[in-house]
Amino acid sequence: MNKRKCVALGMALVLTASSAVLTGCGSDKTKDGRTIVTMLQYKPEAVSAFDEMAERFNASQDEIYLEIESPNDAMTVLKTRFVREDYPDIIGIGGDINYSNFLDANMFMDISDFDGISDIKPAYMDIVKELEFIPQDGVHALPYVANCAGILYNKDMFEENGWEIPTTWSEFTALCDTISESGVAYPLYMGYKDTWTCMAPWNTLAVGLTPPDVCSQVNAGSTTFTEQYAEVAEKDKALLQYAEPNPYAYSYNDACTAFARGESAMFPIGSYAVPQIQSVNPDINIDSFTFPANENAEDNVLNSGVDLLFAVMKESKNKEAVYKVLDFMFQDDTIQIYLDNQSAIPCKEGDFILPSILDGMKQDIDDGNMADFHDHHYPSEMSVDAMIQTYLMDDSDNATEKFLKRFDKDWKRYNRDLIEKVQKYEQEKEGN
Repeated sequence: MNKRKCVALGMALVLTASSAVLTGCGSDKTKDGRTIVTMLQYKPEAVSAFDEMAERFNASQDEIYLEIESPNDAMTVLKTRFVREDYPDIIGIGGDINYSNFLDANMFMDISDFDGISDIKPAYMDIVKELEFIPQDGVHALPYVANCAGILYNKDMFEENGWEIPTTWSEFTALCDTISESGVAYPLYMGYKDTWTCMAPWNTLAVGLTPPDVCSQVNAGSTTFTEQYAEVAEKDKALLQYAEPNPYAYSYNDACTAFARGESAMFPIGSYAVPQIQSVNPDINIDSFTFPANENAEDNVLNSGVDLLFAVMKESKNKEAVYKVLDFMFQDDTIQIYLDNQSAIPCKEGDFILPSILDGMKQDIDDGNMADFHDHHYPSEMSVDAMIQTYLMDDSDNATEKFLKRFDKDWKRYNRDLIEKVQKYEQEKEGN
C-alpha cells in the first residue's frame, strides 16, 4: 500500500481486516505473505454480510487476504481517494450515474475475460450497458444484486375482501376506487414529505410507458422529455386521489408505519422498504406485483435495477488475485449470504432462495422482463425528486406542461457537456 492508503486507513472506515494482520501501509502483503486485495463497497447497511463474506474467503485459502471497507459515506470517500489516486482493487457501487461518470473517466478495467460473466442474467448486463454515456467495447462491471419496485400489497387484506391483482391501468384505478368505497383503508400511502419517495411511482410508471433508453435518446437529440413523459406525469398525478390526504406531510417512515398497521392496502415503493415495514409489524403478510402502467398487460415492465455491482479499478496490480476474489463472491452460497441479509434479488442465474414478498414479481424476474430505474440516469444536481414533488403539489391547469418544459430545460442545463459529447459521437457514427 502507498502512503495515501495509509491516510485512508487512518480514517474512520469499517474494515474487515484487522490491523494486526498488516505489515504496514508500505506493503501489499500480510505478515504471512498473502496478497492483499482491497474492496470498498457503498452499502454500510450490509456490512455484516460483507464481514461474513470476507471471513469465509480468508479462511478458505492462504494465498490472498481480502479487506472490505464499508464507510458510511462511501461515494464521498471514493471520490476523495480517486483524487488522491488511492485506488482499491474492487469497488462495489450502485448501477447509477455515479458508475456512468467513473466509467466515462476511464477508471475501470475491461474484465471481459472473467469467466463468471456468462452466469449473469442478460437483462442485468443490458441494464448496466445502458448506463454508458458512449457505447464502450468490453465489460466493465459485474451486476451482483438488484432490487425492484412496483406495488407492495397487504395480502391478507386482499384475500379478506376478494380484491384481485390488477394487470392493466384501468383495472388498477378501478381497484383503487373499490378500496376507497369500502372504507377499509386508503388504497395507497405515499409519504411524499421525503422528496425521494416521489421517485418510486414515477420510476415504475416510466419503465412501463417509455423506452428504457429514453435518456440516451434525449441526449442524442432524437426526442424530448415533453414527448416521452407526458403520460407518465399525468398518471403519476392521478395516483394522488387514492392516497392519504396531504401526503407531503408524511415521511417515508410514516408511510412504512401506516402500511404496516393496515392503514393502506397498497404501497407504491421498492422491495427495499420491506425490512422497515416488518420492523413495525413482523406478522404482516406482504406480496407484490408489477405496476400495471399500460392498458395492454403484455406491455407492463418490472422496474428493477442493479443495486450493487463490482468493478475492477484499472490501476489494480493484482488482476489474478482479484479474479479469485470475484470467483468467490459469485459463488451461489456467497450470494445467498447477501440475499438473506438484504432481501435482494440475485443478478446471477441460479437456484436461490428469494423472499416471499417477491412472489408476485418472480415471473417478470425469471423472464427478464425488466427495465432500470430512470433516476439512475438523472444527474443529482438536477434534483428531479424535488421537481416531481413540486409538480404534484401544483394544481394549476397547465401544471403538466410547465413541469415537462422545465424538465427539458434543466436537463440541457445540467447535461450540456454530455449532450455535446453524445451528439458528436452520433454524428461521427453516421459519417462512418
